[in-house]
Amino acid sequence: MGDKKRTLTDSMGSVEIPENALYQAQTQRALNNFQISNLRLPGSLIKAIARIKKASAETNLTFGLLQSETAVAISAAADLIISGEHADQFNLDVFQTGSGTSTNMNLNEVIATLASTDELEVHPNDHVNMGQSSNDVFPSAIHVAACIATHEHLLPVLLQLEQALSNRCEQQTDTIKTGRTHLMDAMPITLGQEISAWASQLKNDRYRIQTALTRLQQLAIGGTAVGTGVNSVSGFGDEVCASLKSATGIRFSVMENRFEALSTQNTALEFSGQLRVLATSLSKICNDLRWMNSGPLTGLGEIRLEALQPGSSMMPAKVNPVIPEAILMASAQVTGNDTTISYSAQAGNFQLNVMLPVIAYNLLQSIEIMTNACLALIPVIEHFEVNEERMARNLDENPILVTALNPVIGYRLAAEIAKAALSQKRSILEVALELTDINEAELRKLLDPSRLASNTPVELE
Repeated sequence: MGDKKRTLTDSMGSVEIPENALYQAQTQRALNNFQISNLRLPGSLIKAIARIKKASAETNLTFGLLQSETAVAISAAADLIISGEHADQFNLDVFQTGSGTSTNMNLNEVIATLASTDELEVHPNDHVNMGQSSNDVFPSAIHVAACIATHEHLLPVLLQLEQALSNRCEQQTDTIKTGRTHLMDAMPITLGQEISAWASQLKNDRYRIQTALTRLQQLAIGGTAVGTGVNSVSGFGDEVCASLKSATGIRFSVMENRFEALSTQNTALEFSGQLRVLATSLSKICNDLRWMNSGPLTGLGEIRLEALQPGSSMMPAKVNPVIPEAILMASAQVTGNDTTISYSAQAGNFQLNVMLPVIAYNLLQSIEIMTNACLALIPVIEHFEVNEERMARNLDENPILVTALNPVIGYRLAAEIAKAALSQKRSILEVALELTDINEAELRKLLDPSRLASNTPVELE
């Protein structure tokens, strides 16, 4: 914008702003005051506030509180911001006034500037902010932005990942492997059964997110400064929600108790918690993949993940599980974000939570990170190769198979057979033939890994 300045006056006096800036005095004061970090509120939140400004203008027109030309001009200006234009005008630090007033006024001022002409003067407070307060706009915008991001991005990608897992589950129905508990050998399962746990985790995570969405779709709008709705006409919030619903297809509604909506951030905290659960699920899946891929010689070597890039600047043959590692770090970030949101949600003093911008930043970042993490995991699931030979060899040498003999010979004798097989490096079948009177055919039935994985009863002669 260059070094040229112009002087504006607000209720606190005069202030210089860049000559070509679309924002006005209050935004400039905030730019001067808040220089704590390089963190900026995401574009999705800016667009959500613009949506609320447009819906509010339409509502004020419906109630006869705005002239038609003013409402139309505000709506048109808001549309420009919703479409992504003028993003360079929204550069306030996340760490600002806790109500988000600075960012709310940033939107009010830019929209007022864009809407004004030589024949029409649009005021940021009197017109763009009519019937609103930062205290109900900003928490509403958090919910609107999070709902849009979840409906349009996170849930569709989560469904794709579920489907990829379900497909691999069906493909590996007959692949028998050694189960593990405490990282130690356990009874046989199928690879499909193992993958089914991952698919089930994500399905339940999706259900949790969808349940939390029903509360996230409830907005504070219409509560204005303290929840009473002062300076806002009756029905204002309902009309704004109806306008937002029409624009987005999402069933927004006014929160039943707007005093809660302004003074707490429990819904954002709940939703963040569900994102943390999803992050935990992704961590479990990625750790399982890393273990199963470990090797190729000294690890488990049960699967081979797709080779994507060299794994070492020094060791030429090394290839690492880079995507699962990246997702583990992403999951750690989301877990940390949830801690920040939890701390911030405690700042609901009397009629207002005063840590709204940092809640917005972390919640929306978590949604974005989880969306992209799920998207990155899909090809990992689709393309990993199964080392059935390695799995079969491990299964044949697994002394835990003796567990299948417990009902027939008892725990003590079964333990003796297992210890002998392990120390003598022989199969359970060989040792059991020596130490029991069960014939080979019946032993093979009892020790059949596929029968054990399906828990199919065996009839002995």
